Amino acid sequence: MTRSPVLFPLLLLLPPLAPGLGLRSAGGRRTECGPCRPERCPAPIRCPALRIAARDECGCCASCLGAEGASCGGRAGARCGPGLVCASRTAGAAPEGTGLCVCAQRGAVCGSDGRSYPSICALRLRAWHAPSAHPGHLHKVRDGLCEFAPVVVVPPRGIHNVTGAQVYLSCEVRAVPIPVITWRKVTQSPEGTQVLEDLPGDHINIAVQVRGGPSDHEATAWILINPLRKEDEGVYQCHSANAVGQAQANSTVTVTDLGRHKAAHFPAPDDHM
Repeated sequence: MTRSPVLFPLLLLLPPLAPGLGLRSAGGRRTECGPCRPERCPAPIRCPALRIAARDECGCCASCLGAEGASCGGRAGARCGPGLVCASRTAGAAPEGTGLCVCAQRGAVCGSDGRSYPSICALRLRAWHAPSAHPGHLHKVRDGLCEFAPVVVVPPRGIHNVTGAQVYLSCEVRAVPIPVITWRKVTQSPEGTQVLEDLPGDHINIAVQVRGGPSDHEATAWILINPLRKEDEGVYQCHSANAVGQAQANSTVTVTDLGRHKAAHFPAPDDHM
């Protein structure tokens, strides 16, 4: 009974950053490499997209290693950069025998620059290419995405309609962590101070709904008014908040009383006629 071959991802690291494969001499170099002779190295190379310039397996000549998302393996034996593994791809996605460079440590991270990176490898690649005044200028702050206060990416638009109509307002917010979104009606007290009324409250003609999306780290909230009444006229506020901060956007709903509008065009008959 023959066993089906099992493909294991190979961890391909640069010698200066991690131990390589094979035996090494007392000086730390791989025994099969021999002495380094820079004059025998190929001419200076320019690495294409998704490739990074680094030393070869012997730590002598310049070589192009795959960055995250680059192809690896195959006839040319393309290798991945530090911290990456060459993982096999599904059949038909690439030429036979080739894989894809993926980060050995999965999961998004938050960098010291306040930006979120899909993996620690992506952050390190950014650190290698970004100008720096001192080593370690860009490093991981925490696992997971960077937190930031809500941002209203699509504010609610103003509405002008007639009584009896069905209208809705929508509001899209982006934040990490996902914010809590509420709707409020902005009114004024008899003393002239601003009053915020949480919705739907006791309004039987108002419904509020919130769901995630449409994009990552976004939430969308709707408020539906049906039927629209004259007293629903006013300013509506989409308010969002999380542990980092808050944001809001206002929209004005203008209502034309259809009953009064018709009465103005069709006055009651004159009793003296």
